[in-house]
Amino acid sequence: MSDANEKTEEPTAKKTEDSRKKGQIARSKELSTALVLIASGISFLVIGSQIASAVFEVAQRMFTLSRDETYDFTHMFQAWGFALDTISMPVLLYMMIVTIAGVYGNIALGGYNFTWDSTKPKAQKISPIAGFKRMFGMNSVVELLKAIAKFVVVAMMAYIALMMFQDEALHLDLELYPGNLFHAMDLIAWGFLIMTFALIPIAAFDVPYQSYKHNKEMKMSMQEVKDERKNADGDPQVKSRIRKLQYQAAANRMMQEVPNADVVVTNPTHFSVALKYDQLGTRAPTLVAKGVDEMAMHIRTIANAHEVPIVASPMLARAIYYSTEAEHEIPEKLFMAVAQVLAYVYQLKAYKKGKGKRPKPLKTNLPIPPELRR
Repeated sequence: MSDANEKTEEPTAKKTEDSRKKGQIARSKELSTALVLIASGISFLVIGSQIASAVFEVAQRMFTLSRDETYDFTHMFQAWGFALDTISMPVLLYMMIVTIAGVYGNIALGGYNFTWDSTKPKAQKISPIAGFKRMFGMNSVVELLKAIAKFVVVAMMAYIALMMFQDEALHLDLELYPGNLFHAMDLIAWGFLIMTFALIPIAAFDVPYQSYKHNKEMKMSMQEVKDERKNADGDPQVKSRIRKLQYQAAANRMMQEVPNADVVVTNPTHFSVALKYDQLGTRAPTLVAKGVDEMAMHIRTIANAHEVPIVASPMLARAIYYSTEAEHEIPEKLFMAVAQVLAYVYQLKAYKKGKGKRPKPLKTNLPIPPELRR
């Protein structure tokens, strides 16, 4: 039998959203580092020659000053302008590429998320116990293994790069100046790029590991799921109490309308429905109150107290009860049956006032459609 506090359940949408607001999302530092370094290496290969040429041109200009320029104090500002104009564009292009790689590397896993919550001071961050747990926990072991793996793999790739470019590097002194400088820059760029490729397998391991680790940390226990559902939906006891109060309020409103009804149709023991027909205001009779058992008896009691006619028609009472809500008009399919009941009631009222003949008893087989019969 599983423990209710064991974290075995997948995180709910609310838990995931709350965690994102707190800055708790999956992130891979290895992926970000790999993308930045690889982008730097590729940028050096593509833009490195332009940067080297610009630096060489600036250095050549600064070290070939004339005698007049040496004594000209304004030449310093001209030199600054020349240096910025020459070197700024390739350097800014390189920085832009690396910045884009860095930003994408940070949001590639977990997506974009901005929150101030992670910057708030927390006692857990300075807790010695929490610190020891972080130092000797499984995450620290994994980080140590990754660090060892990075050292070994990068060292191997560095050795491979040295072996590849050894002959070219040893013969740089035989090449003409400044071509040998640019050749050396190319060798350095290629060597750097080869070494950065060592981070690809490290990042390939770290990305799924960080996703797994984050998902494991986000898992919830059955009790947490129940508590969250209770907080979201409300306490069942409170909801039951609210429904009971709402029902009582609706029942009280219905009882207040019974004295204004034109007729109460009964089962006659289990169902009671009170109808009102305003010939000038509504298109059809309206149900002002309905009830079963005790509520039905209460409706009949109020109707007797206020001399509201009570008519026994079991099938019609059940049809109205199940098809119509309080304060709503009856269905069109029951118009004919209710019209006969109202006609009987109006004739009975006229007879009691001495203005007409005694009406014939109400028909027991009122025209009720089969789909409304209950």
